[in-house]
Amino acid sequence: MAVSFSGNTKAEICRYNPAKRCCALAECFGILLFCNSFRWDGIRIITESREFAQLLPKLFKKAFGITFDMMPEERNTGKLNFQIINRDKIHQIMDAYGFNANDTLSLHINLPIVEEDCCKAAFFKGAFLAGGSVTDPAKGYHIELTTTHSSVARECDSLMQEILHFQPKFTTRGGSHVLYLKQSDLISDCLTYLGAPVAAMGIMEAKLEKELNNKVNRRCNCDDANTSKVVEAAQEQLSAIRILKDRGAYQNLPVKLQQAARAREENPEASLTELAAMMSPPISKPAMNHRLQKLVLLSQEET
Repeated sequence: MAVSFSGNTKAEICRYNPAKRCCALAECFGILLFCNSFRWDGIRIITESREFAQLLPKLFKKAFGITFDMMPEERNTGKLNFQIINRDKIHQIMDAYGFNANDTLSLHINLPIVEEDCCKAAFFKGAFLAGGSVTDPAKGYHIELTTTHSSVARECDSLMQEILHFQPKFTTRGGSHVLYLKQSDLISDCLTYLGAPVAAMGIMEAKLEKELNNKVNRRCNCDDANTSKVVEAAQEQLSAIRILKDRGAYQNLPVKLQQAARAREENPEASLTELAAMMSPPISKPAMNHRLQKLVLLSQEET
């Protein structure tokens, strides 16, 4: 099964394991606040990222010294389910973050856990791994974090402004609270901060490719328009020359106009610049245009 851009981004983030316990604790905090369920009666984390699935047990072991009660088998494909249902383990995790295991209705970001800069980055890595996604830049620009806790979404908004100096947009979707960005440069900065510089480069490369394609399309459209104008002008001039010949006025034209008429008849697709170079002696483009316009005016007088 092909891996998505979002999946590759998460795989890149998972290459870097936190060296310090405080960072492991902060990353697990982000995971728990943005995972499928973080309640007194159980913790459930579901992911399709095999790299994240391999990292999860190591993080929880380092942060809390505990193991999951339920883990997916290695040969499992599709969604991978991790659960903790042991009450002692849940109490231990809740205590680590200053929560009461009997009251998890109003979870929030406990700021001392993310006090250090390294822990802030670890927290957001965990949040993205558990509840984040990023759209393939070939299709559009969109990155989001989704949590079921409204207070967590608001506090995460403030934390992102403090760290990254930009404010994400906010919406609700099916009872969840979503923080998202749609500007390519902000998404690239965010991915770099999360530890995914390759994915960030992919965003910028896609943007540059789109801009180049748009520029080429505009140039082609402009060239097509200019070509159409040249063809229309040449047809008008050829028609004028035919009228002058049919009315017997051609032989009475000044030599310079006859020379211009012959050049146009013999080179119906030539540009003004090319025709001007054919004159003897060569003339400027405006002078050539003046001669051809004179032919058109004289033909209109004849008709």
